[in-house]
Amino acid sequence: MKIGIVSDTHGCVETWRYLFNNYFQDADLIIHAGDVLYHGPRNTIPAEYNPKELAAELNICPIPVIIAQGNCDAEVDSMVLEIPITKSSLIQYEGLRIWVQHGHDLSEEQAAMLGRRYKLDVVITGHTHIPELRRSQETILINPGSPGMTKREDGQGTFAVLSDQSIAIYNVRTGAVITELSLI
Repeated sequence: MKIGIVSDTHGCVETWRYLFNNYFQDADLIIHAGDVLYHGPRNTIPAEYNPKELAAELNICPIPVIIAQGNCDAEVDSMVLEIPITKSSLIQYEGLRIWVQHGHDLSEEQAAMLGRRYKLDVVITGHTHIPELRRSQETILINPGSPGMTKREDGQGTFAVLSDQSIAIYNVRTGAVITELSLI
């Protein structure tokens, strides 16, 4: 099992292509925690900003993609994406219970409470552009950061991969593991 986890692509098509071609093309599933196409009013427009092309890339993606609605995702995004955008999703995959929600309206305490209430193995959020990975009782809380519009001090983009054995956050450009937790 390999699940690619990404958030906050904000219309960065070249970063998406790099991420997909180098890390996600052999995934069984891709989970996107929102802020897919629009750069957002507080962000500088990146040079690679091309939401129309990113929508086209996602529409032809051969891997199933589940998308949670971010605070920068609008109804018009649903008109160009052939993939539903939902506020949150409960995914049951190979015995794992996974919740994805963008996180702009969800505190860490609420995420942990969801984990307990719904007996979740993993809660995925985004929004902050800062990667985080930690355990809250029986639930793993993860924010994969952003692959292109990061707020990390080193400026490196991040994403995550959930496998049979672990969940890890990676540096997009180097492929180095930044942090990892065992599922066992």
